[in-house]
Amino acid sequence: MLESILITVATAATPLLIAALGELVAERSGVLNLGVEGMMIMGAITGFAAALLSGSVWLGVGAAILVGAAFALLFAFLTLSLVTNQVATGLALTLFGLGLSGMLGESFVGRPGLKLDVIDIPVLSDLPIVGRLLFGQDPLFYISLLLTLAVAYFLFATRAGLMLRAVGDNPVSAHAQGINVVAIRYLAVMFGGACAGLAGAYLSLVYTPQWVENMTAGRGWIALALVVFASWRPWRVVAGAYLFGGVTIGQLHAQAQGVDIPSQLLSSLPYLATIAVLVIISRNRRLTMMNTPASLGRPFVPER
Repeated sequence: MLESILITVATAATPLLIAALGELVAERSGVLNLGVEGMMIMGAITGFAAALLSGSVWLGVGAAILVGAAFALLFAFLTLSLVTNQVATGLALTLFGLGLSGMLGESFVGRPGLKLDVIDIPVLSDLPIVGRLLFGQDPLFYISLLLTLAVAYFLFATRAGLMLRAVGDNPVSAHAQGINVVAIRYLAVMFGGACAGLAGAYLSLVYTPQWVENMTAGRGWIALALVVFASWRPWRVVAGAYLFGGVTIGQLHAQAQGVDIPSQLLSSLPYLATIAVLVIISRNRRLTMMNTPASLGRPFVPER
């Protein structure tokens, strides 16, 4: 029973972790992309459709990553090259993604999809409690953990990561040092979009291998909140993702057990938890100001 609960928590947390890590990198560069929900839902429909039509789950995963990156490229062009408002553009991207995914996915509703197989490691996967949790998961679960290691190492142990953080904190000084601020922000935003697309593919190819309109159900917004919750630190994103994943699964188990609480209230628990965490964090303004990238959401136009 415990092992089953832990596995479902890990499954619920994985797409949040992947999407939040991508957005963390984008925000570390100083760009606030509120279009995560739109990129995730486009990744979900693209991954599902590509896998179903090609017969290959991995082609579906690759297509979802490419579509997420393409949507992020559109956002980057509008906000970094045309210098549109990042908040308004991100919201528009989410609305566009939700609408387009509904239109593209209309013919796929109700069709059984392909599912990414789990990796079963002999002997180790048979260990009690942690066996299937650690050694019997799907490949994207392990990719999410490797992605956490890679992002943490990149940001805090490489010259490129230092340049990205410098761009996020003071783009004017970084530009004066010869760093191509716009190019770095383009790459960071596209990485965030690729991660959002991958998170969407996880939903339609692993979590529930089918296409349902609006199946992201606000997970993109939770991923955005996770970045703030984690104070822009990759390791804290992991803790936050599994915390919110646990809340999500907890409310599902509560409904299954017939808890005498309206189901609508139970379904809202993950989002209420998100709001509560953000309120608590915002009360400590010193911590928030100390960790927030100084130029987050602010436009930068290099001098000619």
